[in-house]
Amino acid sequence: MSSLVAFIFVLGVLIFVHELGHFLMARRIGVRVLTFSLGFGPKLLSFRRGDTEYAVSAIPLGGYVKMAGENPEDARTGASDEFLSKTKWQRFQVLIMGPVMNLALALVVMTFVLYQGADVPAFGQQSVIVGTVVPDSPGAKAGIQPGDHILSVDGVQVENWEKFSLEVSMKGGRKVRLVMDRGGKRIEQDVVLAAVGKYEEGSLGAQPATRPAISATNPGEPAAEGGLKRGDVIVTVNGEKPVPQARITEIIRASEGKPVIFEIERDGRPQTITVTPKKFGDLVRIGIQISPYEFHVVKPTFLEAIKLSFEKNVESSTMILRTLAGLFTRDTQVRQLMGPIGIASVSGDAFELGWIPLFSLMAMISLNLGLLNLMPVPVLDGGHIAILALEGLSRRDFSMKVKEKMLLAGFVLLLMLMVTVIYNDLTRIQWIENLMPWR
Repeated sequence: MSSLVAFIFVLGVLIFVHELGHFLMARRIGVRVLTFSLGFGPKLLSFRRGDTEYAVSAIPLGGYVKMAGENPEDARTGASDEFLSKTKWQRFQVLIMGPVMNLALALVVMTFVLYQGADVPAFGQQSVIVGTVVPDSPGAKAGIQPGDHILSVDGVQVENWEKFSLEVSMKGGRKVRLVMDRGGKRIEQDVVLAAVGKYEEGSLGAQPATRPAISATNPGEPAAEGGLKRGDVIVTVNGEKPVPQARITEIIRASEGKPVIFEIERDGRPQTITVTPKKFGDLVRIGIQISPYEFHVVKPTFLEAIKLSFEKNVESSTMILRTLAGLFTRDTQVRQLMGPIGIASVSGDAFELGWIPLFSLMAMISLNLGLLNLMPVPVLDGGHIAILALEGLSRRDFSMKVKEKMLLAGFVLLLMLMVTVIYNDLTRIQWIENLMPWR
């Protein structure tokens, strides 16, 4: 149920903002708007104000703004308030404003998210120096060793772990060429990445050297009373080093009533704190939440949040465009594409985590929607803009027959894409996948 509610909320906002862009620009240049609808198909709710009918329709996978004289086959009077009576530049403004509003929404929402502050993994901006290699992973089989410095993936420089993760995640099941530095020696190594998870993201199995940290303490419980604080980096527990997250939990649960000695780093300075676990119900604990890696808290000013949002959206846009281009060069796994069912699923997951993760997801989907609608595919806004541009270059309007063929080609392409992503979504549902003998 939460998935459905979150999906309707996210999609409703994105569709409303997109169609609002078309509507406002149409009204601004004097085009008469006949219908503003959220959704397609039969109208569930509607009311009229002035010349415009506002409606909520049955199929919530889009929306539309119907303008007077919008299509050549519409009844036209030649009045100045009809869409096709406007200049190509004015029509371009109406068409472009839907995607522009989605891009603007992504910027605004991400600014809001970043302004709230966030825990950022400390290793994200560090050089890609391998700390550990997961046994039997592609990296282990390729002979990658702790201490190797990975410089590039398929010719793309990876300055830090964040960029490395983005590059690798796009290439699940693909062979990539890694360039590494090992003790001053340059090494080139081909590796077939694993495809992990239901979205088949690429994984090398090489991880940074990390230390666990305390992400939260429960007031009134042994950890807080003993002096442990959020952000403390755990160096040793009872002298054990290294001590992964799972091992810390194991030691605590086996130490009811016995002192546990934590060696920590706080603001770069070492400290030793002793805590005695207690039993609460059936569970022995000290009242901490443990992050598997060190983190630092980012709390930008509002202007800094705007700047960070812009940078993040530019970076994400670059990755989205590369992913789309990869569909044609076969660098992008089609299995990684997500449709409405997948969006509903991740919306529900984000909603369970709180409003901030949900708004982060909304910003990313809005960015995707804006960029996708700018693609020069007939039926999409970008396709209509491309037709306008071609008509401008040729200095003549195309015939209805030519436009119909272009729109049909775009419709077939979108239909194929929709079938693909829905198939992907269905195969990620276990009981449905079990009914597919070819899987």
